[in-house]
Amino acid sequence: MPLMPVSEALARVLADTQPLGIEEVALSDAQGRVLAEDVTALRTQPPADVSAMDGYAVRAEDIATPPATLTVIGEVAAGHPFAGLVETGQAARIFTGGVLPDGADTVVIQELTRRDGDKVTVEKTAIKGRNVRYAGIDFKQSEVLLEKGRALTDRDLMLAAAMNHPRLRVHRRPVVAVLGTGDELVMPGSELGPGQIVYSNGFALTALARAAGAEVIDLGVARDTLDDIGGRIRKAREAKVDVLLTSGGASVGDHDLVQKALKAEGLDLSFWRVALRPGRPMMHGRLGAMHVLGVPGNPVSSYVCAFLFLLPLLRKLSGRSDIETPPESAILGRDLPANDDRADYLRATLESGPDGPIATPVQNQDSSLMAPLSQAGCLLIREPQAPAAKAGSRCRILKFGF
Repeated sequence: MPLMPVSEALARVLADTQPLGIEEVALSDAQGRVLAEDVTALRTQPPADVSAMDGYAVRAEDIATPPATLTVIGEVAAGHPFAGLVETGQAARIFTGGVLPDGADTVVIQELTRRDGDKVTVEKTAIKGRNVRYAGIDFKQSEVLLEKGRALTDRDLMLAAAMNHPRLRVHRRPVVAVLGTGDELVMPGSELGPGQIVYSNGFALTALARAAGAEVIDLGVARDTLDDIGGRIRKAREAKVDVLLTSGGASVGDHDLVQKALKAEGLDLSFWRVALRPGRPMMHGRLGAMHVLGVPGNPVSSYVCAFLFLLPLLRKLSGRSDIETPPESAILGRDLPANDDRADYLRATLESGPDGPIATPVQNQDSSLMAPLSQAGCLLIREPQAPAAKAGSRCRILKFGF
């Protein structure tokens, strides 16, 4: 099977993938969830003209020539409207959030007044409407303020609450099963024997999936046997997960058994080699409704492949409208040679510059090196057959984060 371009591979991963089912959740449980329908305001905010400051509600024409002394006829606090009418020569003491009384059209802040009993002297004029928040200045009833496909932020929850929604209809969270493979792998904190290495990929992949809004089932680390790998694949199927994410063993060497085990379970293979560096032995297929993504065992390769393929898949399953991370423009921080027939996704640091962010690829791009990945702020994209590039030229990057 020839190497597949990254764009075609991603198109295959996303093909025939629909957002998951809809459920209703309490607003307090909705952070990060993806809206399954537009959300309209059930009320107007603010529902009436209110004061933006502590002071006095007056008629602007009464204070056109300061100092102006007015008679205080009442008091207005938030939640306690004043039923009277402010007429010529009158004022009402008002506090932030209080409903502007009938007849008044302006609020003079208390710092510009002198109070003496039931008289208040306004020492400086104010234009009509000063310090007044008019009804509907924020939003009006029936306005669509949160659109279908939006992943809800903490600020969105504030808005939804103000719109008077106690619950929201959202898409179900994708469920991802993460499976590591390899006889050489031991868990962090273990005493390492000859030839053993610490299992690290799963921790990054699990965190990445959770940050994208997925629920994660940890299938642990399978030994390099068809029986062990196959048994864990069956556990994923029994749990009805949406995505099985395997790490390592996706190639076709004598000890690469993941693909063989998956085929024994009935895998419909989509592809397993991508024109990508790092991450050429990347695999995708279906076991019934379950997506299978097989990322390489090298730590950087596993992370880059998950970033490029798992995240868009989870976003689409979640119902998000922003499925792919859009590339951004940056300034290249050092010279780069011409590229070959694979797309390069180079780990690069990011720093601010006068003409925009500066992306500097780390010197050693070996796919086993985790320290440079931790220090990187982005992936710098080099298309196949890209010519040599000079420092200071424009480049395209994918920022890490959400």
